[in-house]
Amino acid sequence: VSGVKCCIEELGEKMFYMGCAVWSYRGWVGEFYPKGSTSKDWLSLYGKSFSTVEGNTTFYHIPSLSILSKWKESTPVDFQFSVKIPREYSHNGDLAPQKDRIREFYQTCKTGLGTKLGVVFLQLPPFYSPQQGQDLAKFLNFWRREINHPLAVEVRHVDWFSVEEYKTRLNVLLQKLGVGRVILDTRPVYEGTGDPMSASPNKKPYLPVEKLCTNDFAFVRYIGHPNLPENEKYLNEWALWVEKTLLLGKRVYFYCHCPTEDHSPSIAKMFHQMLVQNKVPVPELYWNQPAQQSLFPKFPSEK
Repeated sequence: VSGVKCCIEELGEKMFYMGCAVWSYRGWVGEFYPKGSTSKDWLSLYGKSFSTVEGNTTFYHIPSLSILSKWKESTPVDFQFSVKIPREYSHNGDLAPQKDRIREFYQTCKTGLGTKLGVVFLQLPPFYSPQQGQDLAKFLNFWRREINHPLAVEVRHVDWFSVEEYKTRLNVLLQKLGVGRVILDTRPVYEGTGDPMSASPNKKPYLPVEKLCTNDFAFVRYIGHPNLPENEKYLNEWALWVEKTLLLGKRVYFYCHCPTEDHSPSIAKMFHQMLVQNKVPVPELYWNQPAQQSLFPKFPSEK
């Protein structure tokens, strides 16, 4: 085990990537971003603390090549953009008829971001059911045959989780084609106090957590509770899982969300501290430097 840990330490951020869903958020100024910073500086500041971003921006709007190039220039050499396939393609019925448009989207991102293009993220809507399994298989075979870039798929229809036959078929399909399965954890906001999702314009579903790696990487979306201590039991669980997954030689992308976006960086910092305390060999982060530490609230384990 110690030999594997040394290997993980040598690979550093190539094995573990952590970030949020966005970087352009004014509410982070004075907390996560230094007081007085402006929007043109936010991505470069974000890249000093995080090694990846989920890329929700591309879900709503396809950026131009010039904008993608600016993103690339504003981030460290090993930074990863996990771009999200636009909703006009993923949320408009079957996928297979959209394949040419999705290929064009991918090529634009690849040209603009180069080696900083991370996992491509396909989120399917709640109405995309196992009855469309043939369409999904057709699209994923196209992706493997003609694009063959790391892809992670998130399903939201309850039958993908509750009907054993459909769950098994999906996992087998993803494993066969080398496609990742997005792991969505919304337990904190549904099992915790209050109703945190009431503050979110885009409500996440309450579905079983499928901690399964169908490829050589894991793609985790953690939806945290705005009351930070309520995340502790879930993040401790994830810290153990991340360690085991890294020791299996799999790359991990871990994204921290919160219905109240103000708290997302603090949840990520809390999780990073747990990983360090558990001696999981993850990269050092900029916010652990004294000048940055003062921008964050104290957590229970720090008091």
